[in-house]
Amino acid sequence: MAQDITVKITDREGITHEVQAPTDMNMNIMELVRAYELVPEGTIGICGGMAMCASCQCYVLNDVSLPEKNPDEEAMLWEAFNVKENSRLGCQIHITEDIDGLEIELAPFE
Repeated sequence: MAQDITVKITDREGITHEVQAPTDMNMNIMELVRAYELVPEGTIGICGGMAMCASCQCYVLNDVSLPEKNPDEEAMLWEAFNVKENSRLGCQIHITEDIDGLEIELAPFE
C-alpha cells in the first residue's frame, strides 16, 4: 500500500514548509510545490515539467538518495541562472518512498 512521505520545502521567501506528499499519484516536486501553493501562480513549472525552463530549480539540502540527472536536466541546468552544486529540477524528482525526508530550497525565480 502506498504511503505519504514528508518533504521540507523552503520557499523563495525563506519560509520552511513541512508537507506530506503522496507516493501513489506519480507526482514530482514541482507539482508538489504547486499543489501546496508555495509560490505565486506562473512562477514554477512554466514548461509543464519538461525540463525546459528551470523555473522549478531547487537546491537539495540533505543527503537523500535521488536518481541521477538525465541529459535533459543536465543541459537545462547548464543554461540556468543561480545554479549550485546541489541544484536539481523539481520536475525531474519524482515522489517515491526513496526520497522520504528530502529537504530542498527553491531557487530564486528570474
